[in-house]
Amino acid sequence: MSALSARRALLPVAALASAGLLLVGCAQQSTTSETTAASSAAASSEAPASDPASSAPASESAAPSESALDECSRENLTLLTPGTLTIGTDSPAYPPYFVDDDPTNGQGFESAVAYAVAEEMGFAPTEVTWTVVPFNSSYAPGDKAFDFDINQISITPKRQKVVDFSEGYYTVNQAVVALKDSPVAAATTVGELQAAKLGAQIGTTSLEYITDVIQPAEQPYVYNDTNDAKSALQNGQIDAIVVDLPTAFYITAVEIPKGTIVGQFPAVAGGEQFGLLFAKGNPLVSCVNKALAALTETGELQAIQDEWLAGATAPYFTE
Repeated sequence: MSALSARRALLPVAALASAGLLLVGCAQQSTTSETTAASSAAASSEAPASDPASSAPASESAAPSESALDECSRENLTLLTPGTLTIGTDSPAYPPYFVDDDPTNGQGFESAVAYAVAEEMGFAPTEVTWTVVPFNSSYAPGDKAFDFDINQISITPKRQKVVDFSEGYYTVNQAVVALKDSPVAAATTVGELQAAKLGAQIGTTSLEYITDVIQPAEQPYVYNDTNDAKSALQNGQIDAIVVDLPTAFYITAVEIPKGTIVGQFPAVAGGEQFGLLFAKGNPLVSCVNKALAALTETGELQAIQDEWLAGATAPYFTE
């Protein structure tokens, strides 16, 4: 029995309530208080030292989540519409980059690339939406109605002044397509092309190849889109058109069976590359580059290219 309990047992006994016993009771109370204080001090000395971090406010001590640290996690992406990846391309959308003029079906080289990038970034096909963007307006200065645009847009220093590009997803050469009975069908040198009537779509590197590399005697014929250029070729209005090599293979194999690939131009240093296009300063570029790097590492990007851009080689023009 503790001293305090003993004291409580003695208090009801009235015959013993003398002044001396009261003094003894006071002494017992003092001893009990000292014992309690000593026990509390001992308990405090045995308790582990407090962690300074544990006394910090919860907002400071809580570790940030992994997704909060990842700028490329879905919730941290800067998107035109939250939860949706908006992709732009032109209309018509030509083979072999798109099939049936329908970017949403995942078929064709660029449609397949777009959906592979989206998946790598965590978007399901149902969370991807497409918007029509004319080729020439895609790289014009200003705000964009898309997160990125994919439309055989070559990365050039001039365009990079007003828009941003991803890393290249395809290295491409330019080629010349003519009808088999064209006067330039057998040309093997750039010089043999200079007397020809040549056409290309406005705003393209194909047109730049005509003016800067071929330098024809006659001004090139410029068309709003590749369909108009192909029609002019078939109608005999021009001798040949310049397009990128995959398009040349498709035109001659499917669209214009009487056409032939006269030749292709050797790649310039570093190669001409197609890139995904963004509004200037868009932080999404680094995350798309991360997705492209992953697709390259796994071989998926090459597999897509092999599936949709396979074709026989074409001769190179000489000077």
